[in-house]
Amino acid sequence: MSDKTTKIDLSNLKAGGFIKERGKDLFTVRLRIPGGRLPIDRLKKIAEVAEKHGGEFVHLSVRQSLELINVRFDDFDAVVAELGEADQKVASCGARVRVPTACGGCEYNPNGLVDTQKAALEVNDQLFAIPTGHHKFKVGFAGCPFDCPKSATNDVGFQGGIWPELKAEDCISCGLCAKSCTDGALAMENGKPVFDESRCTYCGDCVKVCPTEAWKVARKGYSVRIGGKWGRRPLVGTLYATFLPEDRVIDFITEVLAWYKKKAEGLGRIRLGDIIIKEGPESLLNHLRNKFPEWVVDETIPPQVIDTQIGAR
Repeated sequence: MSDKTTKIDLSNLKAGGFIKERGKDLFTVRLRIPGGRLPIDRLKKIAEVAEKHGGEFVHLSVRQSLELINVRFDDFDAVVAELGEADQKVASCGARVRVPTACGGCEYNPNGLVDTQKAALEVNDQLFAIPTGHHKFKVGFAGCPFDCPKSATNDVGFQGGIWPELKAEDCISCGLCAKSCTDGALAMENGKPVFDESRCTYCGDCVKVCPTEAWKVARKGYSVRIGGKWGRRPLVGTLYATFLPEDRVIDFITEVLAWYKKKAEGLGRIRLGDIIIKEGPESLLNHLRNKFPEWVVDETIPPQVIDTQIGAR
């Protein structure tokens, strides 16, 4: 890359994770860190490479990537090779599947219900950098309904949850389940918990606090919201499936991608959520219902606009 006569294709470089900065021949190198989890030995190597080839700091992006700043074009080969010694790869930009984000999941987070880190790695291994032909495609995983990673603002966002079921004969009427239910889905009546299914957010707190295990996990999996995005015209994705099994995540994303590629043909740069608004939600619902009838919801609405405009005062 040291040939000074070589014409630099900035668009191609950006697609490969090398983003042009304001300074002459200086670039930001975005690293591939699925789920935001970074082994200590790899972190040490990144620091070593950043100190050798970068500026005075690194940057943590909002999507859990780590970026090396002020890297010279002539150093690209060395940066990639040295990072490769610790199996650290460069990320990707452009119209393709991006590095997935995720919370810590259920390994150590007391609220976690599903293994989001495993899911993020699977998406990274099997779907990362697949071209969409139209625009970026982001995937995010939240381990519980708190949705700390803001999965609903991804093109496809997964949010872990469980559906509780009461074994009445084991209930000792302690009331802990009702006290723990901040969404008002449980109330004590005549000494027994009464479940209002319409208010349940799938958090599983009732199961966690039950001292006799009278509350059981009847179903567990992901609620899936589709069509979210951030940017100048933000959208919140809406619910398309509930309790999707963890082992069907890749299949589900693959089908959403297939629908997106087909429906966006000839429309240029357009995000998935905008296609759903244009087409209406039924087309995607029907496509997914044919593949995942047990988990796709009966009906949904187009992605909802987030009003970020300040407006005149």
